[in-house]
Amino acid sequence: MVATMTAMHTVSPSTRRPVRQLLAASVGNAVEWYDWYAYTFLATYIADQVFPKGADNSLVPLLSTFAVFAVGFFMRPVGGLLMGAIADRRGRRAALTVTILLMGGSSLLVGLTPTYAAAGVLAPVVLVVARLLQGLSVGGEFAASTTFLVESAGPGRRGLFSSFQYVSTTAGQLVASGIATLLVDTLSEGRMNGWGWRVPFVFGAVLSLVGFWIRQGAQETRSTEQQRAPGPGLFEALRRHPRESLLIGGITAGGTIAYYTWTSYLPTYAELNAGVAKSDALLAGTISLAFFGLLQPLGGMLSDRFGRRPLLLFFGVGFALLSVPLLHALRDSFAVLLLVQCAGMVLLTGFTSISAAVNAEIFPPRVRAAGIGFPYSLTVALFGGTAPYVGTLFKELGHSGLFPWYVAVLCLPSSLVYLRLPETAHKELAR
Repeated sequence: MVATMTAMHTVSPSTRRPVRQLLAASVGNAVEWYDWYAYTFLATYIADQVFPKGADNSLVPLLSTFAVFAVGFFMRPVGGLLMGAIADRRGRRAALTVTILLMGGSSLLVGLTPTYAAAGVLAPVVLVVARLLQGLSVGGEFAASTTFLVESAGPGRRGLFSSFQYVSTTAGQLVASGIATLLVDTLSEGRMNGWGWRVPFVFGAVLSLVGFWIRQGAQETRSTEQQRAPGPGLFEALRRHPRESLLIGGITAGGTIAYYTWTSYLPTYAELNAGVAKSDALLAGTISLAFFGLLQPLGGMLSDRFGRRPLLLFFGVGFALLSVPLLHALRDSFAVLLLVQCAGMVLLTGFTSISAAVNAEIFPPRVRAAGIGFPYSLTVALFGGTAPYVGTLFKELGHSGLFPWYVAVLCLPSSLVYLRLPETAHKELAR
């Protein structure tokens, strides 16, 4: 009887208040990713204002902007490790509170970054510091929110709950894209370069306070036994579970290069390689992101019924075969760009809708957050965060046609990992 009552107490937060749990994770996560992605959509304006101008038509300032974008990604493994350790030792909710406050402060710092004309080299230095702090926050956010979402799910619903990781991520990205599009369409070029590009970052800082308030009502998902047990060491997940850590990297590599190419870099890629107007590229990105967000719960529910592996193979093999023809099909056409983006979003859903569940099902609860956070974020930094820089560099070197092959080739090893991945959809999640 006592054991039964203890078990009921352990799972009650996730089963009695699923909507509240989803809201706490999703709203905060959306705010986190809104702040992160606003940088990508406004990269060309940041390049003009924060970095010294090169020769006419040079891509050097834009390359510098995307280099800072990549640098921020390399703080994500640190954030995944540190915030994951907080989540495993102090609770998932504690980690989620820290990450959203950190993101709000760093977003405000981006919005207040001085121009190169006004502050010289201090301008890019401030931007780099802000992006490092954002990287720390986002790395920790994924580790904590992934674990929180999956542990909040009832039986047979982990895939569905997992899908809200990218529903909320996409919502944040969609708001960022929509605001960027609105500003570009309504403000003159001079006003956008002067102060317009700063508005989304200041707004993001305000949104972070809203997310912080909502997360105060979340219920902790760690079991009573885990809360009473001694906390794990900082590197315990890596030391005791090296195979699982490598497996997270193999699962993530293809997914992250495809994700950041299709959801973040494609508007810029279309501008540089197909001559698509900036406003058209941003609008197509916004529409396709809305479509992508709607697909996520469907993918999660399918995985709960048919398993994780079929969806992962649908994504991996699909991108390996279709990345090149899809990206080569781009031309100066809004309709073609929108079609290419939506086709990629369908394939991408096979990965994004269930990645949180797959990752959480690999690690034991004692080190689940840190175990997911570090290898996942490191892989994203190596392959996802560098995607805009690599694509722009190929263009600068005169070999823009190689980038689609780069995406396709990276999806092949991940597809082999998916093929041999044990099916975990219908196994009980250890708590």
